[in-house]
Parts: sequence; structure tokens; C-alpha cells
Amino acid sequence: MFLKQMFGRVAAKATGLMTLAGSAAMAASAPLQNAWAQEVLGAPKPMQLGLQEPATSIAVDLNHFHNWVLMPIITVITVFVMLLLLWVMIRYNAKRNPVPSKTTHNTLIEVLWTVIPILILIGISVPSFKLLYKQLDLPQTDLTIRAIGKQWYWSYEYPDNGNFTFDANMVPTDQLQPGQLRLLETDNEVVLPVGKNIRIQITAADVIHAWTVPAFGIKHDAVPGRVNESWFNIDKPGIYYGQCSELCGTAHAFMPIKIRAVTQAEYDAWVAEAQTKFARIDGTPVDAEGTHVAAAETAAVPAN
Repeated sequence: MFLKQMFGRVAAKATGLMTLAGSAAMAASAPLQNAWAQEVLGAPKPMQLGLQEPATSIAVDLNHFHNWVLMPIITVITVFVMLLLLWVMIRYNAKRNPVPSKTTHNTLIEVLWTVIPILILIGISVPSFKLLYKQLDLPQTDLTIRAIGKQWYWSYEYPDNGNFTFDANMVPTDQLQPGQLRLLETDNEVVLPVGKNIRIQITAADVIHAWTVPAFGIKHDAVPGRVNESWFNIDKPGIYYGQCSELCGTAHAFMPIKIRAVTQAEYDAWVAEAQTKFARIDGTPVDAEGTHVAAAETAAVPAN
């Protein structure tokens, strides 16, 4: 009986120590766990109308330009043309106008339908050029990343964090996990901090691609031999998706972009892990064991 009681006490203490150890381990890994459990904010949704919810100041301005400048102008033009067609069909049909007019020119009308569209285009160009200037005029940036388009996947470099690099290939449909989006998931994610001015340098290694993330208001061509730059500042943590928007070849549809926006502390923890996971030897990517990654393996196109 005495031995049974002693054994029970020892087991209880061991269980308590294991619980404390487990709690400590969970607390230590809490930042990364929180980073991986995030809401999908930038993605297409069923029955969605309009643009995606903006996640940067550039995207906010784009949404405003689309919703409150272009759409009202397009609506007015559409309604005017529809009413004009109805008026012409009713007023000048054969029944009401058996003897058609032989007038072929009207100077006033011809001047109006030339000048008015020009004025409309000038009015649209003013906020459009202002927005374009904002996209390309980089402020003081906190972080630089590079996106390199390849057939048919994206490679990313982090020159400010140890210059590590990795490839992001699409996850095949038969390997998707619950909750993952078909044709949008990648095997490696682009992790970025929120609240920072991030410079993105975009180029290509073979043909023209286009790095596009709708929620960021970013869409720039990746041209071989040329570097295009833009910037963004992500408002809140979450997962954001994009795709290549250029007809770059047979696997054009299989170049998704997945970005995970996290806090600065979570980003620092990810960088410490990524510097080992995506280390490079002589400019060549290596895996966690230090083995060179074959180019044929990174260039494989996943089946959809």
C-alpha cells in the first residue's frame, strides 16, 4: 500500500513537470504559431463584386479611383448612350419618319463628340498619373526583397536579411491541405512584416512575367535584363494571394504568389529560421542538410 502511494505521488509530480515543460515549449513557440494561424485577407471570394479589400495605402487609393472616379464616369456614359439609342430608335424609326433626312454632317455635333471625350480622358489622367507616381516614387524603405520570375515559378531573395533565397512553386491540387486554395498555394511563403515600407525589385530570368498582388495594389512586369521597382506598406497581418498576370507560357496559370504578413517579432523569428533553411553556398540554394538543390528540382512544374 505504501509503495502504491509513493508511486502515485512520483507519477503525479512527473506529470506536473511534463505539463510545465510543455507549457514552456508552447510559450516559446507562440510567436510562430500565431504567425501561422492567420486569416486569409487577400483572396478572391465567391460572388465577389469589385476589387479585393485593400491592404496598403496604394490599394486604398486604387479602390477610391476605381469606385469614385472611373465607375461614375463609366455609368454616366453608359446611361447616356443607352438613352440616346432609345431616342434614335423611337424618334427616327421608319413608321414615325417615313421620309428620312438626307443630312450627312453636323459641325456642332462632330465638335462635341470629339472634344468631350478628350476632356473626359484628361480628367481621368490627372488622378491616374498621381497614383502612378505614388507607386513608383519610393519613400524611405525599411526592407528590400527581390522577386524573380522563372518558368514557371517565383524565386525570392532577402538581401537585407542575410541574402538567402528560395523558390515558391504551386502546391498541386492532390496535395492541398484543408482550407488551402487551389492554384494559389505555394510550397514556400513570402513572409513580410506589417507597418514597414517594403521595396520590391522585380525581374525575370527567361521570359516576361508579371508580379501581381491585388490587395497590395501592385502589378509590375518582370522583364529579363531589367529591374522594375515598387513599394508597399501592409496594414494588418494576414495571408494575401496573387498570381503572374502575364501570358508567359504553358504553365502561366501555375505561378501563384502567397504572402504572409506578420508582426516584426514574428518576422524576426522567421528570418532566423529561414537563414538556416534557405542558406546558400556560392550563390546556389541548399537544403536544411547543406546539400545543393538541383535546378531541375526547383524548375519542375506541379500537376494541377
